[in-house]
Amino acid sequence: MRDYRSLRIVFMGTPEFAVASLNALVEAGCNIVAVITAPDKPAGRGMKLTESVVKKYAVENGLKVLQPEKLKNPEFLTALKSLNADLQIVVAFRMLPEAVWNMSPMGTVNVHGSLLPQYRGAAPINWAIINGEKETGVTTFKLKHEIDTGDILLQERFPIGDDETAGEVHDRMKEIGAKILVETVKGLAEGSLTEQPQTLELKPQTLVHAPKIHTDTCIIHWDRPVETVHNLIRGLSPYPGAFTILNEKMLKVIRSKKEITYPKSTEGDYETDGRTFLKFACSDGYIHLLEVQLEGKKRMSITDFLKGYRFNGN
Repeated sequence: MRDYRSLRIVFMGTPEFAVASLNALVEAGCNIVAVITAPDKPAGRGMKLTESVVKKYAVENGLKVLQPEKLKNPEFLTALKSLNADLQIVVAFRMLPEAVWNMSPMGTVNVHGSLLPQYRGAAPINWAIINGEKETGVTTFKLKHEIDTGDILLQERFPIGDDETAGEVHDRMKEIGAKILVETVKGLAEGSLTEQPQTLELKPQTLVHAPKIHTDTCIIHWDRPVETVHNLIRGLSPYPGAFTILNEKMLKVIRSKKEITYPKSTEGDYETDGRTFLKFACSDGYIHLLEVQLEGKKRMSITDFLKGYRFNGN
């Protein structure tokens, strides 16, 4: 049994989701000996080198930062080994080679945005909502060879609202994940956590996966039920965004509302009063567009969109 604050911890992460976890560890008094994050990348119109939000947080808090281009680089591996970490933590980072995840004596803990073993993969929040799940959760587990298959340490589940978007679930989940990560570190230090193999009685055909989101996934098929289309829209909101084609331009739908009724229009046709509503016919009703983004334009409410938009033939 050890005081968790005595553990030498290396933290790996890049996007905003990871900042909440890093901040929670720092505020809990954990000894973060280094932060590993993505290299600075050119971004914006001027292609100025931009730091990851995790790097910005680390620098502001006086933490050592490493930014390897390749995780198998011998110089990086030597630098990582010299840190003498007891424990490594990964939150929203890239896949690690075994030489990295197997380096520390207490292993490497990952925070995953689902109730493992369900929704293994790169986009668990998106797919849970797209598939109409009513609840999801966060899992901390030990990394091993196959992605997202390691022994579970802690889990916490929470409900998904009927109209909640992936962005909203993400924002709740990052805080819940940060909380259970701190609990996980304390439990590992105290020796009070038992690693649980991922449920073996689940047959492979009952497992739902969460692969990367591709452009084809984002296309709205209006011949499907209202519930299916609504789930796709909120599951891809705000990014990358479900889209349809309106007068030969891509229209992303950021937020929608369901209307279950017998549609008078043909599937995929739209109805509008030109001022307050725009709705598309599905197989069993309509989807009202509440917030949209037309190709080349900024996001806006449907009323603001309709104020400046001219439909073909009008």
